[in-house]
Amino acid sequence: MRRVACGFLLVMGCWLAAAQAAEVDSDRSSITVKVEKSGLFSAFAHNHTIRASIASGKLDTEKRTAELVFNTKEIKVLDEGVKDSEKAEIEQTMKSDKVLDIQRFPEIRFQSTSIALQDSGHYLVRGGLTLHGTTRPVEFPVAFTKGRYTGAVKLKQTDFGITPVSIAGGAVKVKDVIEAVFEIILK
Repeated sequence: MRRVACGFLLVMGCWLAAAQAAEVDSDRSSITVKVEKSGLFSAFAHNHTIRASIASGKLDTEKRTAELVFNTKEIKVLDEGVKDSEKAEIEQTMKSDKVLDIQRFPEIRFQSTSIALQDSGHYLVRGGLTLHGTTRPVEFPVAFTKGRYTGAVKLKQTDFGITPVSIAGGAVKVKDVIEAVFEIILK
């Protein structure tokens, strides 16, 4: 009887450990970055929607920690109503040393420092975001509903050493503040 009880406790302990630390499902999770324009001739340009694929991620519900890694080479421009050649040009600029410099900085990383329960299914997440070789503290709300963690965070490109793109002598430029909207699903 004692062996059965020990075996049961061992199996339950392994199951709980697996349930507490889970991998992010990269195929079903998404991060969408919204980039807006400004300037005198901004009416002749368009805002950008960019998808940042998650290369890897872990969430430990027991320790309340989260880690996400994005591969900058996999970032894609999703702009609707834009020719493929324009999307390719926007993507090339975004990946160049003028913006993300993916040759020098192949990853974007987020590592939580705390995840505090606010109320049922709502959390306040704090951590360090490493982008363009610079780590800055970030804080954002997260909601957990229907098996998904969702939220959004606004970031200033200049906080990470990125100069927002400007064309036509500044008549059209990208706003410094961008918004990252995410939906995280675990495996």
